Amino acid sequence: MAPRPTSLLLSCFNNEGWRGLEDSSFQSPGDVWVIPDKKNDPQSQRNYQKTPEDTNMNESDRNSELEAALRKYPPPNYYLHTFYYVWYGNPKFDGKYVHWDHPQLPHWDAEVARGYPQGRHVPPDDIGSNFYPSLGPYSSRDTSVMEAHMQQLRTAAIGVIAVSWYPPSTNDDNGEPVDELVPALLEVAQKYRIKVVFHIEPYKGRDEVNMFTNVKYIIEKYGEHPAFFKYQTNSGKLLPLFYVYDSYLMNSEQWAKLLKHTEHNSIRDTPYDAIFIALLVEEKHKMEILTAGFDGIYTYFATNGFSYGSTQKNWASVKSFCEDNNLIFIPSVGPGYIDTSIRPWNFRNTRNRISGKYYETSLSAALETRPDFISITSFNEWHEGTQIETAVPKRSHMVYLDYLPNKPTIYLDITRKWAAIFGGERQRWPD
Repeated sequence: MAPRPTSLLLSCFNNEGWRGLEDSSFQSPGDVWVIPDKKNDPQSQRNYQKTPEDTNMNESDRNSELEAALRKYPPPNYYLHTFYYVWYGNPKFDGKYVHWDHPQLPHWDAEVARGYPQGRHVPPDDIGSNFYPSLGPYSSRDTSVMEAHMQQLRTAAIGVIAVSWYPPSTNDDNGEPVDELVPALLEVAQKYRIKVVFHIEPYKGRDEVNMFTNVKYIIEKYGEHPAFFKYQTNSGKLLPLFYVYDSYLMNSEQWAKLLKHTEHNSIRDTPYDAIFIALLVEEKHKMEILTAGFDGIYTYFATNGFSYGSTQKNWASVKSFCEDNNLIFIPSVGPGYIDTSIRPWNFRNTRNRISGKYYETSLSAALETRPDFISITSFNEWHEGTQIETAVPKRSHMVYLDYLPNKPTIYLDITRKWAAIFGGERQRWPD
């Protein structure tokens, strides 16, 4: 996540109590299929007055075509989540480029900073990424892009997207407000049987009071949508799940006011109760997360060795801690990491993809811990080079990396393979 404090900070230095959705069986995948769009079909644009029977028939035909198209994909694995970003914009849809023109961030040491370029990228040929997307510098509000993304997600057998979210009328340092995109995203996600959770960002002034307000807003506005992800606890409650990025920026006493049952203004046992997943960065955060009243832990970063939480050799210990304390464990895996297009001095955190080997090693390490869920960093965080979204070779005055000699879909294909392995393994694990 490009503009966040954790990334810069760190550059300088089984859960028995839960049960969830049924696992899907997996079939051999086909190609990426496009869902037919009947409204653009000339045959459906004849001038006649539709009767209710016509309308019902057309709706039935559309549903049949949709179901037939979806059968070409492997079933979605709802225990496999990926972090999804809706902060991109271009002139056609947004009046300007948003995020693709990301600035090159200066090193915190002024002496070091003088040795590296600064300034903004200039799309479309020069974007704030070391890779170039197959869709070009797209807009996140373009519904055709949403459709293409859902097709890629289904190709990868991913069941849930964790949408980077800021409260209404707020945004990250380099973006625009994103909440207004959520209704359209939910509609397209539902069409493809993808579920949506919210990845709550460290918006300005975040505290326990406005967290309650914002969770209430999300649940009241989106909670009844069929694409809104809910998870069933062993008590029978069906609850939303929220990832909380940079949760350590608030101390455990503040979080406890929101998350502990004993607190007067707690969100627990209200209509807005949920499963709250905290970010584990440093080892000391384990106890802080526990005393704060969180329900689980995720690790986010795709760089093995970058933080305590993202270091794969620590995951067995973290999982054991979670089991002992009835916490959900969600390790985060990624295909690689490179952010030198926006942090040109940060080459030491680069992790080469090695044609998918880095990703498969990470997925294997996560699976060995028998996690409750696996999260993928990321579907489309292009600034940090963690995307599994399709990329293409690009030749311009800029030098871009690509996925050659492999196909643009290599990381979707690897994900699909491991989604099937994960689904099969889960069925063999004891409850």
